[in-house]
Amino acid sequence: MTRSHAFFLGLALLASPVSAATWTDYFKFEDIPTPAGIDPQVGAMDFTPDGKLAVAFHRGEVMKYDPQKKSWTLFATGLQEPLGLLVEKSGDMLVMQRSELTRLKDTDKDGKADEFVTVFDGFGMSGNYHEFSYGPARDADGNLFIALGVASNGAPIRPEIRGDFSPIGRLNRQQMTPPVEWKDASGSAGRMYSRVSYRGWVIKLDPDGKNPQPWASGFRSPNGIGFDASGRLLVTDNQGDWRPTSPLYEIKEGEFYGHPASLVWRKDWDGRDPDLMPVDELDQMQTPPVGYFPQGELANSPTQPVIIPKGAFPKNFNSQTLIGEMNQPTLIRVLEDKVDGQLQTALVPFLDGSPIGIGNHRLAFGPNGSLYVGKTALSWAGSSGIKRVKWTGKPFFTLKAIKALPEGFALTFTEPVDPETAAGITAKRHTYSYFSNYGSPKVDETSLPTNKTSVSADGLTVTVEIGPLKEKYLHGLNLKTLRSARGSTLLGEKAWYLVNKAP
Repeated sequence: MTRSHAFFLGLALLASPVSAATWTDYFKFEDIPTPAGIDPQVGAMDFTPDGKLAVAFHRGEVMKYDPQKKSWTLFATGLQEPLGLLVEKSGDMLVMQRSELTRLKDTDKDGKADEFVTVFDGFGMSGNYHEFSYGPARDADGNLFIALGVASNGAPIRPEIRGDFSPIGRLNRQQMTPPVEWKDASGSAGRMYSRVSYRGWVIKLDPDGKNPQPWASGFRSPNGIGFDASGRLLVTDNQGDWRPTSPLYEIKEGEFYGHPASLVWRKDWDGRDPDLMPVDELDQMQTPPVGYFPQGELANSPTQPVIIPKGAFPKNFNSQTLIGEMNQPTLIRVLEDKVDGQLQTALVPFLDGSPIGIGNHRLAFGPNGSLYVGKTALSWAGSSGIKRVKWTGKPFFTLKAIKALPEGFALTFTEPVDPETAAGITAKRHTYSYFSNYGSPKVDETSLPTNKTSVSADGLTVTVEIGPLKEKYLHGLNLKTLRSARGSTLLGEKAWYLVNKAP
């Protein structure tokens, strides 16, 4: 090659665009073969003290997977739609069945459960298909928390129920002419309803399952419950009636979280039908979410929150919260912020567009830092099976943290940013309507000016000025144009920050 040819080849290489980074450059994805003859939909997962993955499958089997031998062994069968599993230090397993929280014990140490002990079943069941039961999550003191979904008018209730029945509402036998069994006409009770005890509640139990305390109300289908690294109890719920889009909640004792059906089980309730109360009154009562998953853009059915352990991902991710999602091919990372002591969050896609796929129902980190993702469909959109995700150890360019400012946001990244590309950031904001309708369209969606951006001296923080932040609005930032100083494309190109308290 002549010197002139080499010169022009060098110019061409300099002028060529940087190849876009993808998640597969930094993570390995592996499908874990599921046991033959088992419905491969995953209801729950956790790791045992000896490093095996315990999995509760949709049809009621609990099995253990040995990552070293790549083999399965059966631990228990006969469970009813298990949607939560927590392995105890002893090796016993707490499983949340539809009807009860159960402890599975292997007393003779032959590798199979031989005792099924009822830990707690003090909640109502009507036989309605939508009365799912979730959890348990354990706090630092060993207390357990479970979450109970409400019933749906898509199917009736059974002639026999368990627990108390609430007569409050539009529809009961005394109000109907001629009298009709309530079970046969429950579709007129509102889209989602709570006619048996504590449906739509989070319940706290002491470590041995005793002393149940109704902890918080207002939930619809809370398919994600877990503690973050700061000890806060987080719950995800699903879009639907009284749910404009899927929310992320920080749960506190005695609070009401928006879906009114469960209010009938408050000890001080005045007998009104919550579904017919003035919307403004309910809105004043509810505790707002700390994050919103915009429907169809980030998540449609968010699931389990888990803590990212040290060493599993780059150190910037340590102790952050990761959340599953069933309908979209992504997981969601939670970036927390505080304004005047109040938690609020930005939600960021993680592994979006990668081989992670859809149906991401349950998450569990193994001892070596691998993330196991259990999938389900449950007759809706989703998938099945188990996928293992392992970080290669190579750092990558992504959003590390976000901070609300009086006139915008400070965005901190894992690598220095190319200042010229920061000018391409765009922003929008919108709010939602709170009402009994199924979901809400975006309300007052507005594009925001982002012509004032600045980059810190170390290149790690970009300040985006958009004007005063607006409370009760979801602020969306599109970061697609960003490049690092060394030319890397950004992984996780959007962030949605819910402002409850403006600085």
